Amino acid sequence: MANDRRLGVLLISTTPPERLPLLAKKCEDLGFDEVWIAEDYFFYGGFAGAMQALAATERIRVGLGVLSCVARHPAVTAMEIASIARAFPGRFVPGIGHGVPVWVQQMGLTPRSPMRALEEAVTGVRAVLDSRDPVTREGSYFTFRDVSLVHPPMEDVPLYLGVIGEKGCELAGRIADGNILSVLAPTEYVAWARKLGEQGRAQAGREAPFHLPTYALAAVDVDRERARAAVRESLAFYLRAVGPTPLTGAIGANDRLVGLLAGSDDELRDGLPAEWIDRLAIAGTPSEVAARIEQYWAVGADSVVLSPQPAEAIEDQLELVGAAVMPRLSR
Repeated sequence: MANDRRLGVLLISTTPPERLPLLAKKCEDLGFDEVWIAEDYFFYGGFAGAMQALAATERIRVGLGVLSCVARHPAVTAMEIASIARAFPGRFVPGIGHGVPVWVQQMGLTPRSPMRALEEAVTGVRAVLDSRDPVTREGSYFTFRDVSLVHPPMEDVPLYLGVIGEKGCELAGRIADGNILSVLAPTEYVAWARKLGEQGRAQAGREAPFHLPTYALAAVDVDRERARAAVRESLAFYLRAVGPTPLTGAIGANDRLVGLLAGSDDELRDGLPAEWIDRLAIAGTPSEVAARIEQYWAVGADSVVLSPQPAEAIEDQLELVGAAVMPRLSR
């Protein structure tokens, strides 16, 4: 597949860690280009999960999206990244973000300025990975005193952000190699995030390509309505967890979403407009799913990362995508 038209799979955090190697290998065997591992607190560990997926496969890229910037010191994060990158050259793509606020609060790590903490963390990780001299710097959140890696990476390692808002999307272009877009991202939002990332990149004078892997709740079925029903529960869950954001704002849904969120979980799930399912997820027949993936590629998502629904049927869903969707894609 061309570098800007990749297809991946997200192995969500409810996946038992012992199943990650088997599922990663299945994704590779079916012809997917990428596997993405989550780090949601407190499920499976992101670095451990990525190592399992990489060890079980031979060619597929493995992304980690996303680490909370405050859960580890950036020097420790850089050490972990370098270790994996040396063991599996050119196949590991780590992502760093703020972290889900409720989990960060549980650990007492909420920063006064999330954007400053994120920028300090990412630039600190990059400095430790790239510098062959000890790194010394004093920030508002992180201190480095003569930090250097005994086993630095043997080649450049990409660093992605995982952010949603306007300032974050622009920051990703300025300091990172890509931005991992959350589930619930419609194509309108992808185009907006791409524009902001490119603006940030131009401001920083960076010339390398900017990558935009995009997560999407997905279900494929010969019965269109059955596929759409399969994503409804997860769609409601994420809308409840995230609330009104630029993701849903991109399709003018935030005012109505506020009203739906005032009701019960059942009322939210059952009250989701059919249009939202079509625009905030990828669900339908094989030809419809293929067409929707093409739409995401067309607006700047160089990798579409499917989160198969329902999660307990992931292997069946992977088989369906491999057999019925991939042959329809212009790769």
